Amino acid sequence: MAVDRFLTRRRKLLAKIRAEKLDALLVTSEVNVTYLTGFTGDSSYLLLGPDVETLISDTRYDVQIQEECPGIETYIRDSSEKIDVSTGKVVGKANLRKVGFESETTSHAQWERFQKHAEQVDWVATSQLVEKLRMVKDAAEVAEIRRAVELAERAFRMMVASLHPNMTEREASFELEDAIRRFGGEGVAFDSIVAVGDRAALPHYYPGDRRIAEADFLLVDWGALSPGGYRSDLTRIVATRVGAAATHRFRASTGRLSPKLEKVYKVVLSAQEAAIAAMKPGAACKDVDAVAREIIKAAGFGNNFGHGLGHGIGLEIHEEPRMSPISEDVLQPGMVVTVEPGIYLPGWGGVRIEDDVLITKTGCEVLTSVPKQLDEIPTA
Repeated sequence: MAVDRFLTRRRKLLAKIRAEKLDALLVTSEVNVTYLTGFTGDSSYLLLGPDVETLISDTRYDVQIQEECPGIETYIRDSSEKIDVSTGKVVGKANLRKVGFESETTSHAQWERFQKHAEQVDWVATSQLVEKLRMVKDAAEVAEIRRAVELAERAFRMMVASLHPNMTEREASFELEDAIRRFGGEGVAFDSIVAVGDRAALPHYYPGDRRIAEADFLLVDWGALSPGGYRSDLTRIVATRVGAAATHRFRASTGRLSPKLEKVYKVVLSAQEAAIAAMKPGAACKDVDAVAREIIKAAGFGNNFGHGLGHGIGLEIHEEPRMSPISEDVLQPGMVVTVEPGIYLPGWGGVRIEDDVLITKTGCEVLTSVPKQLDEIPTA
């Protein structure tokens, strides 16, 4: 008999609820509801405790809930009843006295409404009870992330092949999304970054009207959303023009990369490879960050790497754990994280190299396979 992975997740959360000495937890984050039940709709809460397990939703999702998570108890409201009123009724019926709520995703106004409609309850703020469970992926989640990586890589190859001198950053980003969907993905994992030349110095740049031929390289940060709702996140540098070598198509192979790009790229690649080599169960995330950061600092670019080394990915593009100088997280088998050091030089551009890495029982596995050695940089 197949194991119900959603039931397994709820049981793990129940142990945390008991440890917090709560009667139940009200899960309001849509992503967390999906993680715990398999339900993919919105505007729905899950009330979970040792003596209660109820999905609070509305009539739009009656059939969908039966298909996606059969067997779970539901409270289905109609358009005449607000979800906060429904929540009060469910909590009251269960005779609960001490209920946790997700402080990161519950607004103050929402908390006031919970109090109004369930006055007998002591509402207790909790922090990341579900998110901490989501840090470690199960086999099905890892398979979905692998699929998201594959979709992203196929789309990238198609996008690079389609580049031409007059194409804009925005058009290139459209090519990526179109290719991901054509290959079977649900879409992009986040708004793609396609940054030409000096625009690559902006880590979260939004593609604009710069033409591909305006510089000899561009930075592409992209990812795919798998059919199962999981995400990938990659970054590569694409060489587009070397010296005067530009015709109706780019011919980067006729020359060499600019010395500055070559220098910066080698530093970033060295930092990334050293960090990946340091990744294993038990490694402190801040220590892995420090490995990359020290290499960049030693090369004279310490002030040009301002963000953390990486972050978890899964149902969301930014999840726990975080790899940064202030992180308190420790790597565990089943975690999937990005490793993305970068050097950003205003007025010139930036280099970031990013891979998705699975922590295994003995070390780690790089899930991404797009070439990244200097002599293998994808060229347009």
